[in-house]
Amino acid sequence: MRGQPKNISLPRRLIIDLMRASMDVPFVSQSRSLNIGPLLEARAGAAAPAGWAAMFAKAFALVARDEPILRTVYAKWPWPSFYELPNSVASVAIARVENGEECVMPQRLAAPEAMALSAIDAEIRRAKNAPIDDVPMFRKIMRVTRLPLPLRRLSWAVGLNFGRQRGNWFGSFAVSSVAAYGGGEIHPITPGPFILTYGGVEPDQTIRVVIRWDHRVTDGAPIARVLTLIEQVLNTEIAAELRAAGPRPIRAVGT
Repeated sequence: MRGQPKNISLPRRLIIDLMRASMDVPFVSQSRSLNIGPLLEARAGAAAPAGWAAMFAKAFALVARDEPILRTVYAKWPWPSFYELPNSVASVAIARVENGEECVMPQRLAAPEAMALSAIDAEIRRAKNAPIDDVPMFRKIMRVTRLPLPLRRLSWAVGLNFGRQRGNWFGSFAVSSVAAYGGGEIHPITPGPFILTYGGVEPDQTIRVVIRWDHRVTDGAPIARVLTLIEQVLNTEIAAELRAAGPRPIRAVGT
């Protein structure tokens, strides 16, 4: 059958490179339904509720503050070792449309545990709507994606295999979801070491959360504990921050 050849756009080239870099990571996944009743109550009453990606990014980072394993990456150079980052670095998958093509770009958030929830949400929204050249992380990664293949592979190798650079390029964890588009559970892959994804809120006030992790870094028991801690943080610290931001204004009858 005769078709039509099409060039690979820069955003698709980025995903191709990302998938190649993720192929050798021995991922294992664990999922659980989290009861988030208190969080939902706080979010319903908030004047400007943060998006789910922002809330999960901060919740994971708050847990990682006291769980160093969640800030640990596997590095190959100069020899295989673990590298513990001083703080979390989130990589949030941002769905965009560029030149009429749907694509995904990773937005980097350094130390989200120390950021206001509103600031995290603003960074995510800006990354979704601003021109690529106005987002520093997007400019950086597109600059590499434009390189010829040998130089691109070298750049990725440096970013992947030195512990310090892993944090700069790929973060200590990623957040990705298609819940906003009506999709179900997904199991994305990244170069690691942790990726969190979530579904939609169920009628019983639960939300399905999946954590995939590099099995070289840790095992299932710590991740089971992490899921419990994330549930607690969502219902306490994240809910409290939503309440502190101010209640939703009450509209007068007839207005």
